[in-house]
Amino acid sequence: MVLPSKKDLKISLEVFAIFQWALSAFVIVITVIAVNLYLVLFTPYWPITVLILTWLAFDWKTPERGGRRFTCVRQWCLWKQYCDYFPLKLLKTHDLSPSLNYIVACHPHGIMSHSWFGHFATEMSGFSKTFPGMTPYILTLGAFFWVPFLREYVMSVGVCSVSQSSMDFLLTRRGTGNMLMVVVGGLAECKYGLPGSTTLFLKSRTGFVRTALRHGVALIPAYSFGETELYNQYIFTPGGFINRFQKWFQSMVHIYPCAFYGRGFTENSLGFLPYARPITTIVGKPLPLPKIENPSQKTVAKYHAVYVDALRQLFDQYKTKFGISEAQELVVT
Repeated sequence: MVLPSKKDLKISLEVFAIFQWALSAFVIVITVIAVNLYLVLFTPYWPITVLILTWLAFDWKTPERGGRRFTCVRQWCLWKQYCDYFPLKLLKTHDLSPSLNYIVACHPHGIMSHSWFGHFATEMSGFSKTFPGMTPYILTLGAFFWVPFLREYVMSVGVCSVSQSSMDFLLTRRGTGNMLMVVVGGLAECKYGLPGSTTLFLKSRTGFVRTALRHGVALIPAYSFGETELYNQYIFTPGGFINRFQKWFQSMVHIYPCAFYGRGFTENSLGFLPYARPITTIVGKPLPLPKIENPSQKTVAKYHAVYVDALRQLFDQYKTKFGISEAQELVVT
């Protein structure tokens, strides 16, 4: 009998770490629904489901009130395997002041935003050493907080709702030293999450600029080089039935249903796990904004353009270091 080597064990742990996070939402949602249906329909233990729903109603606003993070969960050794899988690297261009709050606009979204999770929902890529005195809050769709147990898991690593009330709370009621991480392109940007892509869904995304102006906080551009290299996509014939369905679906719910694939549990198999490709995240220079309680659309557009210019400069400064040609530009749609 041949025992696995330390390298094989390390790779297996890394794959498991990726699997448990990448598919956790699907697994937890299916399990919670199935178990509670069973309790209600086939057992006398339906009061358990009532208690769960009562707690959900009582705790409904917590994701918009700073969440419920646990440092011990953010420091799980499993996250070290997660970050080592790609691997992830976090760099900054400027120091940040713990006496201020910041909104960090994160690009690109990719398929599952693996780099943003690894850097800012865990402590295993060196966040606290890179940004001493700062507290990161990854902001995501409210739907992640609709399902019991999934919401607890997501909140435990410092994830909160991306709603306006959530951002207002974090910028006014949680003191200073907060970094609000907003993956601006959202799920609509998934269509551009394929190898070689440097296209962002950003032109119509102005809410983060408006919020920064209302609170007078600095905006910080951040770019993950390699995030779009983690999955491949099936590109359907433009104008064909499936392509038209994708566009219709996106117009209805603002989510692009892309047909992506990566690797399976073994290196040469197909599946829904990301490929192991290095990602380096660059957090750029803070862009100070004036405090304007009710900024006009014209003012928002002005500072949105200033932000896009700063993002382009960050991208152009570092792109050749990560295999992107000098001629390739950042495309903003």
